[in-house]
Amino acid sequence: MKVILGIGNPGRQYDRTRHNLGFMVIDELAARAGITSWRERWDGLVAEWRSAAGVVLLVKPMTYVNLSGQVAQAALAFHKILPSDLLVVVDDLNLPLGALRLRPEGSAGGHNGLRDIEARLGKAYPRLRMGMGPLPPGADQVGFVLAPFPTDQMTTVTAQVRQAADCATSWLAEGCAVACRFNGPSLPPPAPKPKPKAVLPVLPVPPVPPVPPVPPADLPTGP
Repeated sequence: MKVILGIGNPGRQYDRTRHNLGFMVIDELAARAGITSWRERWDGLVAEWRSAAGVVLLVKPMTYVNLSGQVAQAALAFHKILPSDLLVVVDDLNLPLGALRLRPEGSAGGHNGLRDIEARLGKAYPRLRMGMGPLPPGADQVGFVLAPFPTDQMTTVTAQVRQAADCATSWLAEGCAVACRFNGPSLPPPAPKPKPKAVLPVLPVPPVPPVPPVPPADLPTGP
């Protein structure tokens, strides 16, 4: 059994906010698996997914971001799962919007949810970071991460969530090293605009002089 845990905040007021990218990926995986019901357990919402790669627990902590480790620790202890079989999906202000970065282990990187998981489980667990930065100059960080994505960014967000779900599915079946192929931007960079063609000047066409009529030839009139 493996666990995929998405970090986020409970409550409708936090739906589609930058800090809830982890929840959005869990919801995408659940939708693909046809999961419609969740159980309340360990102060979280849990759903069991019988994937092609084996049984998977999809987890959304209901403890708010800063206590995400509480649910992770309880789930792993109950099922006797190693931290290496836990994938945490988390937003990252230090990555640009649309970017993904899967790592088999690492530091919290300033994220309070990862910091709490690290305090309880250590650093040796895979994490899939989802870019939602950069922070605009002069913007309040808390207000920024708790704000919903603007409409003009939703195309990128949708592509990012789908690619993160693909990455998580690959992690289940193929492991972290192979799933890292999803790292990078979720959308290809726009094609460069073609250079405008040079406009050649239109030169005036000199008038063609009229051709004088040819007089009829004198024909013989007979013997």
